[in-house]
Amino acid sequence: RTCCHLPCCLDGAAAMQCAAALLVHTPTRGLSASESSPNMESRLFRLNPRPLPFLCAARLTNPSSPFLLHPRRQHYSAPPFQTHRTLRVTGPPPASAVNYGFTPGPGDDEAAHLLAESPDLAPTTAAQRTFTAWDMASLWVGLVVGVPSYYLAGSLVDLGMAWWQGIATVVLANLILLVPLVLTGVPGTKYGIPFPVLARSAFGVRGAHVPTLLRALVGCGWYGIESWIGGEAIFLLLPAGLKGLPLARADAVPWLGTSPLELACFGAFWLAQLGLVWNGMDGIRELEKYSAPILVALTSCLLCWAYLAAGGFGRMLSLTSRLSPPHFWAAFFPSLTANISFWATLALNIPDFTRYARSQRDQVVGQAGLPIFMGLFTFVGLAVASSTEAIFGRVISDPIRLLGHVGGGLPVRLVAIFGIALATVTTNIAANVVAPANALVNLSPSAFTFRRGALLTALVGVAFQPWRLLRSSESFVYTWLVGYSALLGPIGGIILADYYLIKRGELDVAALYSSHPGGPYYYIGGCNVSAMAALAAGILPIVPGFLCKVGILATTAHVFAVAYDNAWFVSTFASGAVYWLLSSLLLSRRARGTQRSAPSAKSPHG
Repeated sequence: RTCCHLPCCLDGAAAMQCAAALLVHTPTRGLSASESSPNMESRLFRLNPRPLPFLCAARLTNPSSPFLLHPRRQHYSAPPFQTHRTLRVTGPPPASAVNYGFTPGPGDDEAAHLLAESPDLAPTTAAQRTFTAWDMASLWVGLVVGVPSYYLAGSLVDLGMAWWQGIATVVLANLILLVPLVLTGVPGTKYGIPFPVLARSAFGVRGAHVPTLLRALVGCGWYGIESWIGGEAIFLLLPAGLKGLPLARADAVPWLGTSPLELACFGAFWLAQLGLVWNGMDGIRELEKYSAPILVALTSCLLCWAYLAAGGFGRMLSLTSRLSPPHFWAAFFPSLTANISFWATLALNIPDFTRYARSQRDQVVGQAGLPIFMGLFTFVGLAVASSTEAIFGRVISDPIRLLGHVGGGLPVRLVAIFGIALATVTTNIAANVVAPANALVNLSPSAFTFRRGALLTALVGVAFQPWRLLRSSESFVYTWLVGYSALLGPIGGIILADYYLIKRGELDVAALYSSHPGGPYYYIGGCNVSAMAALAAGILPIVPGFLCKVGILATTAHVFAVAYDNAWFVSTFASGAVYWLLSSLLLSRRARGTQRSAPSAKSPHG
């Protein structure tokens, strides 16, 4: 159980890889090593038949292995009849050799296959848990500092709110959202499992495809929107002569809905992001860590420009509320819902990130800064948007259009465009790629890897035609944001009710990766009917209001309009309550059935 006098919990192929790694740095014992490829992806190690005392590792699980552990002797040796044995080590150890906290049992072939083919879905090991509180906080800074957040802040000014009313709305929304964010992140840190695997606890090993694909669909839409914003930033940099070409006209191809030149800029930004996605979670973590200070500095520069151009905070914040008290409250609740919906996507798949946290404290402390970060960036967005009325005579809530009016020449515009591109990339990759990619891996482990899932996410994002979703601020906020909260809210309510009220915070990790019909998460045909019924109960009350909002219905009952304005609250609590009720009733029935089937105990006296 020791290797070079150090504790070791590896077994099987992992033990042999550990041994091979030690041999690289051990020139004695007759070792010879040769590289099988220039990029050092694999190594061939030849072990001589002499005993190797320093290879005292865990037991070998393969009975046919030529390396035998001598009982009562702390070393491995090859059989006498074998002069040499070649051990090929390629990449990371197989899933079966990594200590995930459980081992697939007999008959769990699907669990073993899932772990072997999809390491992105496997529970994180101790070595992979490297996210500190600063890493989590940096993640949120990179997510918050982005053009969509600025759009959202500017929309509150367009609605007629004063700057302090807008900040209060945003901070309150994020304080509310912080509760499900932290609660959903707990099982990710505790068990090291991602969102698609956590969803199996409530929806079943097969039924979990429904919530993960719904979350993935929303993520694909967001990926397209963010990529379009980045493409618009590139378009702004183009020289005026190029923008005057016929290809720059929106009606050049009428059915397209945008100009071919803008579409080309969108495609260039879309392709640039794929290179970053190809690095996986490590690349995302490094990008978020080092981009956060840059984004904060660039945001501060934008605020300083507005301060100098407007002549101080007095003029910047001179825009007062244009809403009477009744009209304010009529706008407040839909705005609150929209701000909650803004990060409702991350409230579901936050385990995809907290599973890499070193401890619960790191994930909680790191996420606790969300209301602060959102409040500060909203202040910048509201202050700058309000200052544009004093500077230009009208409110400009679109930061990209604002850059077209900012002086300073090409250098200033280059720095500003760099800031927009960096903010867009950091938000897009972390918030809109990880969840859809993991969902696709969960759907078909043999067909998808994280990279393939990310590529398909990007392709579906184009199919959303984001240039149509961003035609107006109302379609962006009240149709897109509020609308999809009716899909994500019920999923979050069901998962939280299942983990905390039904499962009491305890999960069988091995069973989550198994599709055995007798497993605790198989339910009926791999699907939990209670969860599906609760999902429908959370979505259906919102449908009439949504149909009225998009113009399919001319009018609807007042109760449905109110339900739509508060879609996230209504759907989350309705689905959670229905799931808890149905699951409790089923548990009670099973308990009564068990008591009836149990044989009655006889008296010891006969």
